[in-house]
Amino acid sequence: MSDPYVLLWFEAPLQSWGADSKFGRRDTLKFPSKSGVLGLICSALGAGGEQTELLARFATLDMQVISYRKTNAKGERRDKEPLLRDFQMVGSGYDDSNPWQTLLIPKTAEGKKAVGGGSKMTYRYYLQDAVFAVALQVPSDLADEIVSALQNPHWDVYLGRKTCIPTELVYQGIFDSVDGTFEQADKLAKQKILFKDFKVVQGAEEGDENYTLNDVPIRFGEHKQYRDRQVTLSYL
Repeated sequence: MSDPYVLLWFEAPLQSWGADSKFGRRDTLKFPSKSGVLGLICSALGAGGEQTELLARFATLDMQVISYRKTNAKGERRDKEPLLRDFQMVGSGYDDSNPWQTLLIPKTAEGKKAVGGGSKMTYRYYLQDAVFAVALQVPSDLADEIVSALQNPHWDVYLGRKTCIPTELVYQGIFDSVDGTFEQADKLAKQKILFKDFKVVQGAEEGDENYTLNDVPIRFGEHKQYRDRQVTLSYL
């Protein structure tokens, strides 16, 4: 018997799924990354640290995504909201003579004051009003534990960042196949009057857009490590 699929429903005013974020620019993909989804699973389980053994169980398992578009006041398919760019200053306004406040000022790896006094400018990007159905294949022997954790998470779950709080229950059922998973997703989307936008599947297939993403986590924790996977996006 093949491993089952869990239906995860991601709906929130803001979501952010970084896959190529560097330094002061924190980008987002237009769909959930596998590392972000598995991070959410680990948070629900209360699984901190590197978690190399757990992540290895998910490395080759399937993950597919359907994006839905909301409707306008007339019940018509609404135009997609543009990316939100949030400008932030990190570490500014603190008194470096205060031993407690100085802990909040960014420092170098050696613990010294950074160039420019430690204040850092960052640009963070968010998807606005996005809705995703994620079909995540999970190991059969861990399925019950994962379902229980999603319903009663050990730590709070977020959609990419802590500012991205879900406004709908994340767990929406467990199914024997990806087709059954998305059938349930379509029922939920119909109740919410949502239109399909695009679908993302694993592998390099014929479609509208192909990506190579460095988002399969090998190790979390302080020294994170990832490997690549290919995905194909097709508009619906």
